[in-house]
Amino acid sequence: MHGGDERSLAGVGLFEGLDEADRRHLEGRCNWRHYGAGETILDRGGESSDVLFIVEGAVNIVNYSLSGREVAYATLGRGECFGELAALDGRPRSASVVAAEPTLVAILPSERFVDLLKERAEITFRVLQRLTNMVRSGDVRIMELSTLAATHRVYAEILRMAHPDPAGTGLWVIHPLPPLREVASRVSTTRETVARALSQIYPTGLVRRKAHSLYIMDRAKFEDMLTALQRESGTSTPKA
Repeated sequence: MHGGDERSLAGVGLFEGLDEADRRHLEGRCNWRHYGAGETILDRGGESSDVLFIVEGAVNIVNYSLSGREVAYATLGRGECFGELAALDGRPRSASVVAAEPTLVAILPSERFVDLLKERAEITFRVLQRLTNMVRSGDVRIMELSTLAATHRVYAEILRMAHPDPAGTGLWVIHPLPPLREVASRVSTTRETVARALSQIYPTGLVRRKAHSLYIMDRAKFEDMLTALQRESGTSTPKA
């Protein structure tokens, strides 16, 4: 993939609207690095404070329990960024970041990132929106862990992961469907529970597996099903 890479920040959402000259100047201030699938980009507790922008590929934001169990927070793709927390508060990294596939990142020193926030109000506002979304997402996950059975958490995660099918079918799709252990890590359960949850929902026709994709055939009905399951279970203790 290296030969075809274009070292450009044009696709990074944070810099949308930035004129070409300013963008080129910013690109010149970045370091650029490739990572192979499974390679660690950042370590939890690390002292670096750079901000990283995904130009190609995707990464998983993960943490590890004392027993070594992986807990996945999110998957970020092309055009997204990570590392801004350490750049803003100067504290050690709060999570590890691992390349989910071959990935090219642009690495901007924290000092330049902070200067950019002071200079460009529109970029600062987008960063605030990102941080707000992180807080909201964390609140939702805490509630789910506190109130939902593991199978129901799997279904809620499927809804979060799905996006409108780019082919224009009107369906929602997860492509590529990540390994079941990764889905399990996101909702704090086991691979076996994820497999069981999927096997229980396939007969309903609400989801369909095709090669490396998972399609939600009717999102509204899927949401209704999850709501009904949550009402039935009440606020019972989640089961792993």
